[in-house]
Amino acid sequence: MTGTRTGGQIVVDALKAHGVTHTFGVPGESYLAVLDALLDSDITYVCFRQEGGAAYAAEAWGRFTNQPGVCMVTRGPGATNASVGIHAAHQNSMPMVVLIGQVATYEQGREAFQEIDYQAFLGPISKWATQVDHVDDLAEAMTTGFRIATSGRPGPVVIALPEDVLRATTAVTNVDPSPEQRATPSADDIDRILGELAVAERPVVIVGGGRWTEAARRDLARFAEANDLPVITAFRYHDLMNNHSPCFVGEAGVGMPQPVRDTITGADLIVGLGIRFGEMTTAAWTLIDPNEPTQRIVHIHPDRTQLGRIYPTDVAVCGDPSVTVAALCDRQLGANPERSAWRQERRRAFDDGLVAPPQPGDLDMSQVMAWLQTNLPDDAVITNGAGNFSIWPNKLFRYGPEARLLAPQNGTMGYGLPAAIAAKIAAPERTVVCFAGDGDFQMNIQELGTAHQVGAEPIVLVLDNGMYGTIRAHQEREYPGRVSGTPITNPDFVTIAQGYGFHAERVTRTDEFAAAFGRAQASPTGAVLHLMVPPEMLTPWQSISTNRAQ
Repeated sequence: MTGTRTGGQIVVDALKAHGVTHTFGVPGESYLAVLDALLDSDITYVCFRQEGGAAYAAEAWGRFTNQPGVCMVTRGPGATNASVGIHAAHQNSMPMVVLIGQVATYEQGREAFQEIDYQAFLGPISKWATQVDHVDDLAEAMTTGFRIATSGRPGPVVIALPEDVLRATTAVTNVDPSPEQRATPSADDIDRILGELAVAERPVVIVGGGRWTEAARRDLARFAEANDLPVITAFRYHDLMNNHSPCFVGEAGVGMPQPVRDTITGADLIVGLGIRFGEMTTAAWTLIDPNEPTQRIVHIHPDRTQLGRIYPTDVAVCGDPSVTVAALCDRQLGANPERSAWRQERRRAFDDGLVAPPQPGDLDMSQVMAWLQTNLPDDAVITNGAGNFSIWPNKLFRYGPEARLLAPQNGTMGYGLPAAIAAKIAAPERTVVCFAGDGDFQMNIQELGTAHQVGAEPIVLVLDNGMYGTIRAHQEREYPGRVSGTPITNPDFVTIAQGYGFHAERVTRTDEFAAAFGRAQASPTGAVLHLMVPPEMLTPWQSISTNRAQ
């Protein structure tokens, strides 16, 4: 590449060099030079209604495609709105590059209009936060950002771009794409992992983390099934392991079922593959003693700083989970009757615990989930935000080898709809179903407009119980009968969705759901089904009355 280019053109050149096809954002005057340069590229700019939704979509894109999601936002309020999605990418360990327009360099340091120090503000929730103050440094900074976002433990990178830098020209125009870097365990590391597994009688593999490939998911199932290894997925990583496999024994997350807890506490060996041993996966670090674990621990993680950080580790391996499981998948441990019996026992316990009783009221979500389990396509994509409603797709749906789940580890509301839009853009031929609560949906309901504009319209199931259900559950436990701040007076979701061009209808009875979902699937404009669920049920297993009685 010869001649000079503007900073905005260099940014777009870097995006193209790294294979970016879509960016997600809200336009702002601080990065007009980038928006202008996008016109001369094949990159699609997906215009969202609020930066939080754009950031969620970029995070979900990274999770769904294994390529960094790119979010573009303007200075000040644009960046603060996007911070919720940056935090989601950080806790989900997902690759993401966030480009923030910044005030001009000559205006900085005097609290100019919408000025923020992004290194100070976003540094704690990103892998790298930087600001490019000279156009000659822009190409290198972009390449470095993509490399950091995808290497080691994947995560979000923030690059602040002063508007005068984006308008300036430079002869430093070569953008060298960052090669993929994945931590590779040594042959000795693989032998040590296998050695621990071979002598264990009650092992369990707990999997999670970012940048799992489709091949790695298949490799994991093949390795586990060939060696009678029970596998637990970390919080909201259900789709890393075929849930129908006889080796899948549950998900370790919020509201962890007792059988899953028993598997972790009863194990004599825990292999943590890609996980951080975080709060949700360990029930607030109570299932494994932080000082003297009763289980031997093998920890495999692409970031060396995570190894042994929480728990004493018997074998620590710096390895990308996809690379590591590829090295393991064809190895055989040999027959072990104790290990086989343990795997069978844990699978039975998981199966027995995965049952929701009939729900009160006219619309029984346990029957709805059973219908979806039978009738959704094998490669369906399910998304959700945060709330007690997410128990249904997170605890009472089994993800086959082709199904995907996009959900936030940081428990953020409003994630499901933007994530569903990203998935529908990436795979328009697949059925994408977003589960949302009435409170959760209203965090980003306006992104129905984004979905309609770009023709990426999912099916949205809005579970309406007229309250912030998770907080109400905590409230009833701590202050039974004293309801404060949790009721919601909801709008007419059907009318709102129709105003955004969606097919929409209200479902009040169980026997109405199948036909309504069929109409949703047939709709060329996506659909919102407003499901009226009983407010009495805090969870599928506990009602308000039962909670107060206890």
